[in-house]
Amino acid sequence: MRRALAWSVAAAACAALGACSLAPAYHKPDLTLPPAFKEAPASAGAWAPAKPADDVLQRGAWWKSYGDPLLDSLEGQIDASNPTLAQALARYDQAKDLVGEAAASLFPTIGAVAQPTTNRQSNERPLRPPGSGADQYDANAAYLSGSYELDFWGRIRNLVASGQAQAQAGAADLATLRLSLEATLADDYIQLRSLDDEAAVLNDSVTAYGRAEQLTRDRYEGGAGTKLDLTRAQTQLASAKAQAADIAGQRALYEHAIATLAGQAASGLSIPAASLRLTLPTMPAGVPATLLQRRPDIAAAERRAAAANAQIGVARAAFFPTISIGALLGYQNAGQAGLFSAGNTYWTLGPNAALTLFNGGYRRAVDAAANAQFQQASAAYRAQVLQAIQDVEDNLALLHTLADEADQQALAVQAASQTEALALTRYREGAVNYLEVTTAQEANLQSKQAALSVQARRLQASVNLIKALGGGWDSADLPRPPPLTASLF
Repeated sequence: MRRALAWSVAAAACAALGACSLAPAYHKPDLTLPPAFKEAPASAGAWAPAKPADDVLQRGAWWKSYGDPLLDSLEGQIDASNPTLAQALARYDQAKDLVGEAAASLFPTIGAVAQPTTNRQSNERPLRPPGSGADQYDANAAYLSGSYELDFWGRIRNLVASGQAQAQAGAADLATLRLSLEATLADDYIQLRSLDDEAAVLNDSVTAYGRAEQLTRDRYEGGAGTKLDLTRAQTQLASAKAQAADIAGQRALYEHAIATLAGQAASGLSIPAASLRLTLPTMPAGVPATLLQRRPDIAAAERRAAAANAQIGVARAAFFPTISIGALLGYQNAGQAGLFSAGNTYWTLGPNAALTLFNGGYRRAVDAAANAQFQQASAAYRAQVLQAIQDVEDNLALLHTLADEADQQALAVQAASQTEALALTRYREGAVNYLEVTTAQEANLQSKQAALSVQARRLQASVNLIKALGGGWDSADLPRPPPLTASLF
């Protein structure tokens, strides 16, 4: 009762001014952010806290920072050809059109009617007096009608505000999807190039293992070696060839995935083999608060909270009368000529007020649901911000640890190569059996494969960090609500 009385008093005051809004004043959901990223100390090198005016990545085309023209070309095809992105763009266009649909109610509705009719009344019409007139008659009418709802309580304006916020959320969703597709393509491209490098390493190993197998065969046939040595060499060679075939299959799958992301048929794209030569980009991580401007998914969550806040105003407006003005002006006669003469004019003009007096608590339930929806949207916004901070921290940590791992793995490759060479030399001299050679060869191949994996993971972590930071997107990119103008149709 107290709430209803308060709203009634507020409504009366607003009516005196002509119009008001019953939606609560909107504020972004509160969230305490840390002052800095834990995994981005000043010693982090390229991935360091941002300084004023830091703007290293190109806005939009962030992938150009990797310095690969083919990657640039493939990424550029996403906007033009990717059907998933086209679907999201159509959804955004639909959201914009729904705003126009809601905004149309801010303007009068005007219609025109022409109604020439021939009529017959029943002989047995109830309460018809005998001899009350012809059973069959004509009636002609032509008139203009108009109606206009006075938005005293802000119902329509809050519907429009909610629709505008939803449309902005749709634009942010579109940017989120575009960034996700771009990052996925970059990840797949890095993996494909890493497989090219691994294939080259395996091909070199197959060549080396072939020479070693021939050496063991010659020694065996000359009586200096054993059958065991020969079969070990043959096993090593066949295993390397099998791995090379598996790599070729994996590469084909990544090539097909890249084609689909670029909006092409998988059978229509062929990417020549090449070494992974992407440059690890330099980009400041900034501070956690910048994610609120950089991440389109955060912007979408915030806009949905604003839309839910406006819906509270819509729900509260249902507690008050709907007030409108109706008008009608036209001509009417009994089917004779001269319909549009002055004597056949008629008109009506007047206000209309409608208020539901009892509906079993429906309006209160709608109001409570609108408030709950706002709380849900606010919680979703906070969750999105926390997830964004985790995404950045995760990939900063990966970059730091993978950099150390890459240094150690390079030393491992160098040592394993020396071990393999020494083992092969000692085998030629008869100082060791071939088991030591195969063990050294396997360790050398695995160390090289591990080094390639670390290189690819570092680049992929950098892509994922760029994605986590918004990829150069900014909340200023959100479309501003257009001015409300009337349309004839």
